[in-house]
Amino acid sequence: MFIDTHCHLNLMAKDSYEEKFCEKDFKKIEEIIIRSKNNKVEKFLTVGTDLAESKNSILISKQFDSVYSVIGLHPCDANDLWQNDLQEIKQLILDKKENKIVGIGETGLDYFHKPFDKDLQIKVFETHIELAIENNLPLVIHVRDSVQDLYDILKNYKNKITGVVHCFSQDKNYAQQFLDLDLYLGIGAIITYPKNDYLREIVNFMPLDRILLETDAPFLPPQEFRGKRNSPEYIPIIANAIADIKKVNLEVIENITTNNAKKLFGI
Repeated sequence: MFIDTHCHLNLMAKDSYEEKFCEKDFKKIEEIIIRSKNNKVEKFLTVGTDLAESKNSILISKQFDSVYSVIGLHPCDANDLWQNDLQEIKQLILDKKENKIVGIGETGLDYFHKPFDKDLQIKVFETHIELAIENNLPLVIHVRDSVQDLYDILKNYKNKITGVVHCFSQDKNYAQQFLDLDLYLGIGAIITYPKNDYLREIVNFMPLDRILLETDAPFLPPQEFRGKRNSPEYIPIIANAIADIKKVNLEVIENITTNNAKKLFGI
């Protein structure tokens, strides 16, 4: 089987980010899960981006046996109320088994979306790291236009943290630096984009036992579905691309990446 280690089922069920999650949305998620399982994608990590969406992720994970939750504050969603939000997230983690919480995130640094408060993002990120360490949970790490600052922070916690750099798209040098921190690298459908030869070269260089498959659905669909919503059912497309790069059978990618996900997230 395959595991989608990073999707946003909560967002896929809604027509807009602001829309409140409700009972009818479970039917939409069920349909996504059925289609995905028909493609051998059997387990899903649905990832929170703020307090409300973290709660929605828990709600979904409790409803479906195959879904697990990752909760936290995305750097673009960190605001003046972040400390209050994080207090609530801490309360949710107290019941991490019941809430099926297997990771902290999506957290990190994002200097692409402007305006941004660099000092605030760093403080929030460091607080997430400490929360992950305290609760023996892996980090799901977002990085955009901020990789050096992010690495400089992470290296201060070497040998204390586990986690994955989500949607890895940096260069080979940073790939090696993250691997040296014993982190996994999340590979998504951008590996199928024609312009991303550099990323395919990095994947060829990376050891398979450090790769996780992810879609980031509903965002960043494979090349053949550009302009449409992404979905966990497309995980095999990503796996096939990696198999072609590595010149191995698809089953090798399937088995190793699934074992990687089970090991990191304890599922």
